[in-house]
Amino acid sequence: MDPAGVFATSFARDQALIRTGKQGLALALLLLFLLALPELVGPRLVAVATAMLITAVVAVGLQICTGYAGQVNLGQAAFMGAGAYATAVAATTYSLPFWIAIPLGGCAAAAFGFVFGLSAVRIKGFYLVLTTIAAQSIFHFLVLNLPQSWLGGSNGMSLMPAELFGFVFATDRSIYYLCLVIAAIMVAGAFGIARSRHGRAFVAVRDDDVASGMMGIDVVRTKAMAFLVGAFYAGIGGGLWAYYVRFVAVDQFTLFHSIWLVAMIIVGGIGSVTGALVGVVVIITIRETFISLGPTFIQIAPSLGGDVVFAALNVFLGGIIAAFLIFEPRGLMHRWSILKRSYRLWPFPY
Repeated sequence: MDPAGVFATSFARDQALIRTGKQGLALALLLLFLLALPELVGPRLVAVATAMLITAVVAVGLQICTGYAGQVNLGQAAFMGAGAYATAVAATTYSLPFWIAIPLGGCAAAAFGFVFGLSAVRIKGFYLVLTTIAAQSIFHFLVLNLPQSWLGGSNGMSLMPAELFGFVFATDRSIYYLCLVIAAIMVAGAFGIARSRHGRAFVAVRDDDVASGMMGIDVVRTKAMAFLVGAFYAGIGGGLWAYYVRFVAVDQFTLFHSIWLVAMIIVGGIGSVTGALVGVVVIITIRETFISLGPTFIQIAPSLGGDVVFAALNVFLGGIIAAFLIFEPRGLMHRWSILKRSYRLWPFPY
């Protein structure tokens, strides 16, 4: 809800993302902070921030597919891998610039995801989950069994740095700014999709696909489009990842990575683009904290070993997901909405 005295007088105004001056100021401060981040922190944190930006693009795509359209997807990492490999092939085999290779990676991932979107027309729930897991298996099978000259097989593929007008994105700072620009464009697009008639169709199909069909919504087209859009976002994120690490291998995109992405939208809040971004920041911060403190734990208790610390991270992740599903199934953004409502209504809580 909006603060007292703020109301829309047109549909366009009602659908606007920034509705008050304070919201605009907060967004401007956030952008300034992100632009100045490489000057404020060291290389390690810049690398973590870059990983957050790439993961944010993939998680927002999963939010559109699962959070808005209700199509459960445990194959988002496979779609991300398809985009990464397509980008690598376009860049290395055909020598295309990154601003063409990355969109091509997104389109390749969208085509891969569209196939499974068609299967979502006839199945749902547990069976749809199994189908998306099959996408993960098919992706690994194809990469490892196609001719090595195509995708590199188990050896992976290497890329040259991205280049634009003679400027090479070879440093941590330069690739951070590249990922920041593309992530900002993709997130803005996600907000536009959520507020469009397509986003409203996604939500209607999620809530009741039978009633949606009776209202005139093309349920088949809507479900397939949800997978297509979600996979396209994953492919763009995969292309960014390929240029970030400059190496693509099949073991970078596993089922475990898909589960991490699902955890991010659960923690942040299902059905909210902002919730996906919050979930990315929270989960990656927790993961990097465990990784940073792992050597300290091993020094304190050498008998534990690195495997125990890694297992503790997985157990902690599972505990976080279970706790949110039990106590706050709508995520952190729901709690934030309750907090905003409480102070916006004060002193008239009735």
